[in-house]
Amino acid sequence: MKKGTTFALRNFIQLFPLRSSSQSIPNARNLSFSTITDTTRPFPDYSPKKPSVRDTELVHQIANVIKLRRTEPLRRSLKPYECKFKTDHLIWVLMKIRSDYSLVLDFFEWARSRRDSTLESLCIVTHLAVASKDLEVAHSMISSFWERPKLNVTDSFVQFFDLLVYTYKDWGSDPHVFDVFFQVLVECGMLRQARKVFEKILNYGLVLSVDSCNLYLDRLSKECDKTATAIVVFREFPEVGVCWNVASYNIVIHCVCQLGRISEAHYLLVLMEFKGYTPDVVSYSTVINGYCRFGELEKVWKLIEVMKGKGLKPNSYTYGSVILLLCRSCKLAEAEEAFREMIRQGVVPDNVVYTTLIDGFCKRGNIRAASKFFNEMLSLDIAPDVLTYTAIISGFCRVGDMVEAGKLFQEMLCRGLEPDSITFTEVINGYCKAGQVKEAFSVHNHMIQAGCSPSVVTYTTLIDGLCKEGDLDSANDLVHEMWKIGLQPNLFTYNSIVNGLCKSGNIEEAIKLVGEFEAAGINPDAVTYTTLMDAYCKAGEMAKAQEILKEMLGRGIQPTVVTFNVLMNGFCLNGMLEDGEKLLNWMVAKGIAPNATTYNSLVKQYCIRDDMKAAAAVYKDMCTREVGPDGKTYENLIRGHCKARNMKEAWFLYRGMVEKGYSVSASTYSALIKGFFKRKKFVEAREVFEQMKREGLAGDKEIFDFFSDTKLKGRRRTDTVTDPVDEIIESYLVDDELREAN
Repeated sequence: MKKGTTFALRNFIQLFPLRSSSQSIPNARNLSFSTITDTTRPFPDYSPKKPSVRDTELVHQIANVIKLRRTEPLRRSLKPYECKFKTDHLIWVLMKIRSDYSLVLDFFEWARSRRDSTLESLCIVTHLAVASKDLEVAHSMISSFWERPKLNVTDSFVQFFDLLVYTYKDWGSDPHVFDVFFQVLVECGMLRQARKVFEKILNYGLVLSVDSCNLYLDRLSKECDKTATAIVVFREFPEVGVCWNVASYNIVIHCVCQLGRISEAHYLLVLMEFKGYTPDVVSYSTVINGYCRFGELEKVWKLIEVMKGKGLKPNSYTYGSVILLLCRSCKLAEAEEAFREMIRQGVVPDNVVYTTLIDGFCKRGNIRAASKFFNEMLSLDIAPDVLTYTAIISGFCRVGDMVEAGKLFQEMLCRGLEPDSITFTEVINGYCKAGQVKEAFSVHNHMIQAGCSPSVVTYTTLIDGLCKEGDLDSANDLVHEMWKIGLQPNLFTYNSIVNGLCKSGNIEEAIKLVGEFEAAGINPDAVTYTTLMDAYCKAGEMAKAQEILKEMLGRGIQPTVVTFNVLMNGFCLNGMLEDGEKLLNWMVAKGIAPNATTYNSLVKQYCIRDDMKAAAAVYKDMCTREVGPDGKTYENLIRGHCKARNMKEAWFLYRGMVEKGYSVSASTYSALIKGFFKRKKFVEAREVFEQMKREGLAGDKEIFDFFSDTKLKGRRRTDTVTDPVDEIIESYLVDDELREAN
């Protein structure tokens, strides 16, 4: 073991003393309670009020009636005595029938229905229930007391505990009654009172069972401000005889992980074995989840190997944690492999695992893989919940497929699932990005009718959609509506309006608006400045764009990679490719990591200029720097190589694009088909066309002309071109009719 690790473990052992269960109080291993001999207080004798002669006669009569009744309801049997029955009689009758537990319960319920019961009688019946091993009824009795309205908790607690102690010796003498009392307090959230019970019964030589202490420990761990208290309790309780078990350690390991102290949680796992306990799947999975939360993938794999080496099989929670980390790290292939390994090991994936995978693939734009998992989930009768539907709907919204997103939204409603604010906002955002603002407002109205209040994000999404459509007046109306209902527009809201003004060519108005909201106390951010830069770049005013960048830097606002991508796009659009190359080199030199979009601007312009050598060099540099190409990169290069008739390179890139799960557009398929036709590669052209057809994409008129021309010139090639001609005519005509209808 490394020196640093040994030192940390030594400190941790001081925090959690190494006293094994066998070294604790005698007989603690076999008994739920341990006797503490020092200064032990005896339980008091029970001395109830003595009944008068007349009361004694009445109690005797009632007790006999209760004992002798057969099938007749108790209410009917005791009707003659109702007017004479008083609260004091209850305990005296209980003393007569205490040996018959079922009669006790019936009689007590009758008395309670008349409101003749007292807290003392409740304690007595609770003792009898525990003595009869009916802990469920005992629990119910105690719980019913705390459910009373307008109860003074402090006074009632003292009174209840004192009476429980007072009646203990004569009515049961079973220490589990304090376990039940303690557990009810914990479940009701009365943690301070529960701690008092623990301390008070120590005076009587009793220690609560480890199950009760675990319940208390678990509740402390779930209270946001009491996690550290749980760790202190874990350290202190063994000093008075509590013998923790594996479940106890698991709770504390979880606490330590919640505090972000994952290494210490791992040390506690090691400490368990030092103390003679055997960590279980939960122990390891909790630490693994902790490492996953902090992205420590290497430590996760090592711990899983240790776990397997001890004969422990990772469960759904273990795999779920690993899959979540891999998805967040964009390692989707590894996430899917972990999922398949999970199934091979016989571990059944649950809703959470499937939702994690669906969300991960959707966020990377791989809607095909996400849909595969969603359909697989349905086929296994694993019901998707609101989170699952929100993830898959969001995925379709991201790729602009609002038809499928709309279908899934309706399917969700038909299943009786109520969309939340996030679901509604995702659908609204999808429609807005697709330019279907009318549909977005329809969903917005549905949201209000469903009783789900639109948030600032929802309104900002609608405002952004209107601004992108150029409807700035309606966008301003929505801002006023926000103010009316008490929602304050934020920086994102104003940035949407700035973007709308810039897109409509009103750059000066946009700059004026920035000044206004800055005066109102909302400071512009990198997005604000990047939006203004983008407007100037697209207007060909590169000098002004660079002035905005200087102002941004002067105010201490850190540019993002998007800021530099905007500048790169501006250089490329204005034919300043050398400046673009210089910007890329400067970014790398300054440690600013370019992304696929940075490179795509250069790749696209070189492809447009038919300079495929330069485009290939940019692509090579991109791969060397481990910047993963995206769908746009592949499409630009494929079209460029097809145009240059470099079909071998185009086909290689197409295969790579498909293998990585990117969706191929109709225009890219068309470019491949045209490229193969120009090189007289008719079989390959047909293969691409068949794949295009399977994807449900329609070709354009030029492809139809290619197939028709080839068919007329070479009737002998019927096997390769006849079917595609028929299909392309149908697809082209249908597609054309739809365009006219719209």
